[in-house]
Amino acid sequence: MMKKNNMRHKGYSNIFKPGKLTFGFMSPMVGYPDSPVPDISKLEKIVSLADQGGISAIWLRDVPFLDPQFGDAGQVYDPMVYGSYLAGKTSNITIGTAGIVLPLRDPLIIAKQAATLDQLSEGRFLLGLASGDRFGEYPAFGCDFETRSERFREARQIIKKVIEESFPQFRSEFYGSLDGTLDLIPKPISGHIPTISIGRGGQSIEWISNNMDGWIWHGDAARNVKLRVQQLEQAADHDRFIPYGYGQFFDLSEDRFSPLVLSNFHLSGGRDALIEFWEEQRKEGLSHIILNIKPTRRPADELIQEFTEFIVPHFA
Repeated sequence: MMKKNNMRHKGYSNIFKPGKLTFGFMSPMVGYPDSPVPDISKLEKIVSLADQGGISAIWLRDVPFLDPQFGDAGQVYDPMVYGSYLAGKTSNITIGTAGIVLPLRDPLIIAKQAATLDQLSEGRFLLGLASGDRFGEYPAFGCDFETRSERFREARQIIKKVIEESFPQFRSEFYGSLDGTLDLIPKPISGHIPTISIGRGGQSIEWISNNMDGWIWHGDAARNVKLRVQQLEQAADHDRFIPYGYGQFFDLSEDRFSPLVLSNFHLSGGRDALIEFWEEQRKEGLSHIILNIKPTRRPADELIQEFTEFIVPHFA
């Protein structure tokens, strides 16, 4: 029996629809295969194309530093600041983070920023959370890498509490405390901001299933959709719809008949093979795909135009 989406949240419902597959793009939505830093001069034009073309989401990365060994600066801009800018430049697309490196951030500041962005976007913001994959950032922020999983769990609970409750009380091991005399405002439009696990954040699938509102995986994710969906459902102690998706480096071939090429982190091919591949994954329960077009050498507007014209309508 297919579970229903009971989440009354505009941005969440735009992406996660039981039985449906939707597509998002990772910012900066341009190709930069030979450089760690993208050309971000045309971001507004490309985002507008996606917003009007039926792309469900734009996802913003949290990359505070350029690490030459890591080799990717993401969209360069801070995700929460840039997300606020996009909220005023778009009308339809969901704006999500993929994801905020939660153990390095103050959860009260993130809660304030997230609630503000929810208001500015009229309910189109999703808070994707991660534990980070650039280890050098932990000493830069003065944070203990070994306690990142515990910090992630506690920070997530703090965010939920101050966003959903008025004048809350809590004491924490890694952060501060509130005694019920202070209230965080603004509150989100729907009273709730969905939190999406980007990766696993050092957590078990059971914890994700019962504490988060969705899971975006990577690596082997494109090969094991059915297994991951089953794991997420079996771990739940509730009947809520918990969507599963994955993120992948991506390139769309100019030849529509080009065969599918899939590795752990890269997916490419012509639109015919991709539609067939994704239709099978939709049937297996896949809800959302985040596509990162860093590897492409095609003009971004040309790639996105083909994607929205020929691929998106098939899954509408």
